Amino acid sequence: MIFDTHAHYDDEQFDTDRDELLRSMRDRGVGYIVNAGASTDGCRASVRLAEQYDFLYAALGVHPDEVGSMDEDFFSWMRSEARSNPKVVAIGEIGLDYHWDVEPREVQKAWFVRQMELARELSLPIVVHSRDAAQDTFDLISRYGRDLPGILHCFSYSPEMAAAYVKQGYHIGLGGVVTFKNAKKAKETAKTVPLEHIVLETDCPYMAPTPYRGKRNSSDLIAYVAEEIARIKGISAEEVIAVTEENAKRLFRL
Repeated sequence: MIFDTHAHYDDEQFDTDRDELLRSMRDRGVGYIVNAGASTDGCRASVRLAEQYDFLYAALGVHPDEVGSMDEDFFSWMRSEARSNPKVVAIGEIGLDYHWDVEPREVQKAWFVRQMELARELSLPIVVHSRDAAQDTFDLISRYGRDLPGILHCFSYSPEMAAAYVKQGYHIGLGGVVTFKNAKKAKETAKTVPLEHIVLETDCPYMAPTPYRGKRNSSDLIAYVAEEIARIKGISAEEVIAVTEENAKRLFRL
């Protein structure tokens, strides 16, 4: 079944039909979802969702745009929750974002490293957000996260950099972008990265695949992502879904 490794069902775009949509997922071919924290509120919401739905799990972490709200009290809560709650399966999404530069880069780096260290302390994988920060992200992961399992979420860099992450044992997260007509780097990454190092994701409600581009995304639309990866690799969509499901289950220890 489809394993969506990165969703945001706590987003307000799902406020009108969240429960109905999530309860329909198994009938839509979706077996597992990891809801990723991006803010302090998002982390708490992810835990609530994970406790409500047996097929949904939480990743706890604060996005680089939101690290200005981080403090030691919340960090202690995150450590306690991730240690004690079996529905918490990763630390994320964490990383660097130099596109918007909402927070000072040194602050982003400091909290990225702190959260990687927490993942190591708790023996959890990391889910990494990186935008327009390719070299700094790679350098920090190489120094502080080399021995951690994890995912480069919504991977947008070169196939060569993807290969460097794969060499360190990381998985590459591919979503709706790979279906876009002019997404040359994403398509080349899908072609060159071994299927055993790919996981599927939505980043919903954002990044819906073609033919739903610009509309609200949801986990069942990963089927279009699987079909495109299958076309690129010359295999079946069923194989893509099956192998990426096993990759994610192994990574998150489910």
